[in-house]
Amino acid sequence: MVTISSSAVDEFRSGLRGQLMLPDTSGFDTARSVWNAMIDRSPAMILRCAGVADVRRGVAFARDNGLPLAVRGGGHNIGGSALCDDGLVLDLSAMKSVRIDPDAQRAYVEPGATLHDLDHEAQAFGLATPLGINSTTGVAGLTLGGGFGWLSRRYGMTIDNLVAADIVTADGALRHASATENDDLFWAIRGGGGNFGVVTLFEFALHAVGPIVYGGLVVLPLADAREALIQYRDAVPAMPDELAVWAVARLAPPLPFLSPDVHGKPVLVFAMCYSGPVENGPTAVQAVRGFGQPLGEHLGPMPYEMWQQAFDPLLAPGARNYWKSHNLATIDDGLIDALIRAIDTLPSAQCEIFFGLIGAQTQRVAVDATAYPSRETQYAMNVHGRWDDARDDTRCVAWARDFFDASRPFALGSVYVNFMTEEEGGRIADAYGPNYERLVAAKNRYDPHNLFCHNQNIRPTV
Repeated sequence: MVTISSSAVDEFRSGLRGQLMLPDTSGFDTARSVWNAMIDRSPAMILRCAGVADVRRGVAFARDNGLPLAVRGGGHNIGGSALCDDGLVLDLSAMKSVRIDPDAQRAYVEPGATLHDLDHEAQAFGLATPLGINSTTGVAGLTLGGGFGWLSRRYGMTIDNLVAADIVTADGALRHASATENDDLFWAIRGGGGNFGVVTLFEFALHAVGPIVYGGLVVLPLADAREALIQYRDAVPAMPDELAVWAVARLAPPLPFLSPDVHGKPVLVFAMCYSGPVENGPTAVQAVRGFGQPLGEHLGPMPYEMWQQAFDPLLAPGARNYWKSHNLATIDDGLIDALIRAIDTLPSAQCEIFFGLIGAQTQRVAVDATAYPSRETQYAMNVHGRWDDARDDTRCVAWARDFFDASRPFALGSVYVNFMTEEEGGRIADAYGPNYERLVAAKNRYDPHNLFCHNQNIRPTV
């Protein structure tokens, strides 16, 4: 532990616009809680930054005093990188301004903004950029790891739509990064996570989307899953870029369009969003409706902003979460068999396994164009262990690891860095593949002493 004198803390506080919270500050325990209830860390102090000046001062204070430093945007990261023990947390949640330029189709987004904050402001002008599927996720962490969701087949990864960023690096400088300015830093932050500094402003390209899209859910019994997934896999090459269809295996939640006797039963859910002309939606999703005999379906026009919040109730904060993930080029028959066995042995009603279909535009970008390299990925598979009682930790974690191991022979070997848990530092090379050495070079230049190490860490070599 690093000991900081009270006078040094007082001097630090006197130069801030935001609030500096210590363990005896009212609300400190709430401030150190994050989305994943398995994360329980005790920082020495939390700085709720009010602006760039606070970020720069916080970075300098941690660096000059040898304090561990963590950066919190939305606090949604599965591994809990938003917190550290006995160090300083820069809490950016108050910095959540979103400004839309509808003529230029640009969004200027502060690092505390959530997906809903950005969606809400952009949809006021019928605009959007590819984001994730849980509206409470922070824009910053999602973007820095790559980012994908319902619009990615049409418009690429979130980072493919990042135009520029302002970032405070370890030396305290505020740098503007773009294709023409600090281009090595711009390359590195597009997938390299929080390894290179604190982004204080993101500039995104926006696209005409909505405000109404066509989509919803088709729910099949697990008994139909094998044949349905084969048909799904075979149908993907012909799907238009405007259509994203994800497959989710789990116990049926109490959805109002399902008969009560289906609730809690093993099911396969096809979740879909078609962002083309709404009148073409029924035709676009018709094939999915024929993958099996549905137990129920809910399809139709809906506001894009509402669809972006549809899964929030299943992903609310406060539960215990453990993930394991693979990138896939296809869904092999053997993987389908392993999936069915895993769903037959679910350790909790909240656990699920999904195949997130991306591909299309995400695959048309060169591997070395951004730090995120996994352009061959057709599906991002995530084993989502989720439960409420700490006494269930062992068996729920074991279930996730068992399916992860069973699915390994059918995977590409790469992994999406935002889905990696805390103990998976050994998979960093898998996450970055041929881009890893270039990331190390950027780390050596911008953070040679590894101040920004509370992440899926790219270690400097200097």
